[in-house]
Amino acid sequence: MNEKVTLFLNSDLLDRYLIGETTAAETVKVETYISKYPEVQNAYNTLQYNLEIVSKSNAQEAPHHVLTSILEELDDAPVIAINHKKNYKKWYKLSVAASVAAVAFAATAYQFYNQNLKLNQENQVVVEEIFDLRNDIEMNNKKLDEIMAQFKRLNDPETHKYIMQGNHRARDLKTVAYINPKEKTSMIDVVSLPQLPEEKCYQIWADLQGKMVSLGILSEADRQLKRIPFQENASGLNITIEPKGGNATATTENTVAEINLQ
Repeated sequence: MNEKVTLFLNSDLLDRYLIGETTAAETVKVETYISKYPEVQNAYNTLQYNLEIVSKSNAQEAPHHVLTSILEELDDAPVIAINHKKNYKKWYKLSVAASVAAVAFAATAYQFYNQNLKLNQENQVVVEEIFDLRNDIEMNNKKLDEIMAQFKRLNDPETHKYIMQGNHRARDLKTVAYINPKEKTSMIDVVSLPQLPEEKCYQIWADLQGKMVSLGILSEADRQLKRIPFQENASGLNITIEPKGGNATATTENTVAEINLQ
């Protein structure tokens, strides 16, 4: 429900329209809202229904046997003039009072309805936040398990640590490789990478009997422990500068770091 409709329903325009106390401009506004917004139409129908119930409760039909007795008495009784005007005014005042009471009741009921709807919406928000929180906890637990698994692999006695430092082409380059030949796992931790021109990138290679096999591209985004393909019987690791996107074959003359694994 939009704010404009809520403000309208919280006003007394609909109540006054129902009992004929709105101005011409207010009448046009009310009828426009009734025809345009289903929420206003529903509220109007509810008020009108309550008003009809109250009016009918003040005009109940007398039981048939009582009416028959009255007619028989009237045959013998003298005719007495009745002040219709006074009774009409009394009934009119009662009807107006009952209508006002019905409108007030409907307005209160609608207010409680809105409050209940708002509470339900707030409860739904809380439920969704709890659901999101559970998802976050599960994701954090999963990340923690991965970190613990990495920590376990790094502290495995079979894991060998190799520090790769850059040569004169990239003096600030520093990476650490962790290789476990028993578990057949390889990981690399990019400590620092000198910035390259946009059209260049760093690429790491495994030396297999003189043949360079690509293990992937290194970037600043990889400044965390990262798994790389394990190459059994690799004699060394090399990092070269290649065109952006990597190269199919290593440009050995652009080697910036290398280590011997044997």
